[in-house]
Amino acid sequence: MVRERFWEHFPLHELNSAEWEALCDGCGRCCLVKLEDEDTGELHYTQLACRMLDTDTCRCLDYAARQTHVPDCVQVTPEVAAWDWLPRSCAYRRLARGEGLAAWHPLVSGDADSVVRAGISMRGRVFSETLVDEDDYEDHIVRWVS
Repeated sequence: MVRERFWEHFPLHELNSAEWEALCDGCGRCCLVKLEDEDTGELHYTQLACRMLDTDTCRCLDYAARQTHVPDCVQVTPEVAAWDWLPRSCAYRRLARGEGLAAWHPLVSGDADSVVRAGISMRGRVFSETLVDEDDYEDHIVRWVS
């Protein structure tokens, strides 16, 4: 059951599982390989997607068992939601920091493709990490994601 405009009335820790999952806009940004600068701690996004991300749909190929396939896949929880590793556009991060959902978010717009039209989705913009040697990840840092 999803309560009407639940994101405006309840904190993250009070959401039911259907509401929690509904917050995901399906952009795929959280599934990008990120590199942390050892000296500054700065996080850099790459155009490389987790091997479990379907880059055409921006959905996990096996969401229920993703941690079996990718043991270091981080499950987003209310505690994790405010971490900087989530993109600034992420609904979980925005709500954890007291911001509302963006106008393009499907829960606000009523249109699942609004995330694509807004240029937030990674659909067709990234490719699997399996296609690149790990030593070459730095060559795939992008500035158009944050």
